[in-house]
Amino acid sequence: MLAFLNTPVDIAYHVVFALSHFLAPLTGGLAAAAAIIVFTLAVRLLLSPLSFAALRGQARIAAIQPRIAELRAKYSGQPDRLQRELTTLYAAEGGGMLAGCLPLLLQLPFFSVIYRLLESGTVAGRSNLLLSQRLLAAPLGSHWLTGAGPVSIQGLVFLGLFALIAVACFAAAKIARSAVSASTVSASTVSASTGPAAAGAAWLSRALPYLTVGIAAFAPLAAGLYLLTSTAWSAAERAIWRRRTGPVGQVPGTATPG
Repeated sequence: MLAFLNTPVDIAYHVVFALSHFLAPLTGGLAAAAAIIVFTLAVRLLLSPLSFAALRGQARIAAIQPRIAELRAKYSGQPDRLQRELTTLYAAEGGGMLAGCLPLLLQLPFFSVIYRLLESGTVAGRSNLLLSQRLLAAPLGSHWLTGAGPVSIQGLVFLGLFALIAVACFAAAKIARSAVSASTVSASTVSASTGPAAAGAAWLSRALPYLTVGIAAFAPLAAGLYLLTSTAWSAAERAIWRRRTGPVGQVPGTATPG
């Protein structure tokens, strides 16, 4: 299963292992953990053009929500006409819903390689030596609910990791909410046009970021480090995007509504 990832995972393993040896004089026993963080940051930096393309697409979709609501109200009894009008609107705004989703999908193989490297006990038929290294009192291959268990020094390391991930998730969610509230769509417009569906979507958008904490609770410590680093990077990207787009959430390259 997912055998096509074997070669990229093997390459990533050797890169991270080389990084750990390079960082060892500076970080000592934390070299493997530091190498995972540095490698994750490097990959996220290389993928940042795709991340910003996704944020740009999402901003465009958010900006046309009032027009979408108007079309749904106007053609509520004409589904075929509504679909044609929506297709035209999406095409005019740069690719429709895929404008925000496609760049994210293109990043998935890279994230899958990193996560598989950090949760697999073997790489290319050999033992994954990264997972035998430690972060403080916890092996990088350990799980929160196994081994020494949650009520232990190892458990405290995991709890610290969960707390940091939760902070990163909170920051990312807060920035995302700020962007939505500053967009051209008012909460009352969305609620009036979509009713309970909008309220459910809003609740889901607030809750989803914290699923990362749940994933980390069942993943090896090494994978949790990756999740923390990647989540913090995502929050930083969103903050940079908000600063670039200004207080009204304008998409760069578009005119501010007069």
